[in-house]
Amino acid sequence: MEKVVIKAVKRGVIGKKVGVLRREGKIPGVVYGHHIEPIAILMDRREVTRAVSGLTSSSIVTIDVEGEKHSALIREKQRNYLRDELIHIDFQAVSMKEKIRSKIEVVLSGTAPAVKNFNGIVFHEKEFIEVEALPNDLPERFIVDINNLEKIGDQIRVSDMTFSDKITVFDDSNDTVVTITGVASELTEEETTSESSEPEVVEKGKKEAAED
Repeated sequence: MEKVVIKAVKRGVIGKKVGVLRREGKIPGVVYGHHIEPIAILMDRREVTRAVSGLTSSSIVTIDVEGEKHSALIREKQRNYLRDELIHIDFQAVSMKEKIRSKIEVVLSGTAPAVKNFNGIVFHEKEFIEVEALPNDLPERFIVDINNLEKIGDQIRVSDMTFSDKITVFDDSNDTVVTITGVASELTEEETTSESSEPEVVEKGKKEAAED
C-alpha cells in the first residue's frame, strides 16, 4: 500500500474552543505512545478525510507534526453522523522495531453454495482477530473464502485459517469465524405464522368484550 503521510500542526486550543476550529475546516487529534508525550494536533479536514479513507486499524501512517515524523496506527475515529464528517482522530505512535497487538478485521469473500442450494444463512461470528506482530507485518485484513461452505452446519474456525509465521494469534483456535445456519429462516417462518394468527385472536377478544 502507498505510504500515507498526514500533515499536522501542534494544537494549543482545547475544550469548547475546538468547535471554532472545526467550523474552519480543521480536525483536532492526538498522537500518543509508549515512548512519547501525548501531542495535541490539528489537521485539515479535507486532506485527512481523504488520507484515512479505506485504512484499517492495522494500517501504518506517518504523522508529520511540523517536520517531526511519527509512525502510527489509527486507534479511534470520532464522527458527527448527522453531518457525516470526522471530528477527531487518535493516533498511536509505534516503533517499527517493537511488536504490537492489534485487532485485525475479518472479511468474507465469495458465495457459499449452501445459501443458494439450501436457503442457508451466512452467520459471520468473528469480525476481528487479535494478533501481535511488528508494525510492518500486520495484515490490513484477513480474507476468509466461503466458497466451500456447501451445506447447513458447515463452518470455518480460526484453526482453518492460514496465518503468517510473523504474527502471533491470540484468539482460541476453536473459535468459529463463520457458519451456515438455517435456524434464522425457520424462526422467521414460525414468527410469521404466529403474527398472522395473533391478530385474529385479539380481534375476537375485542368483539366478545363488546358484546358483554
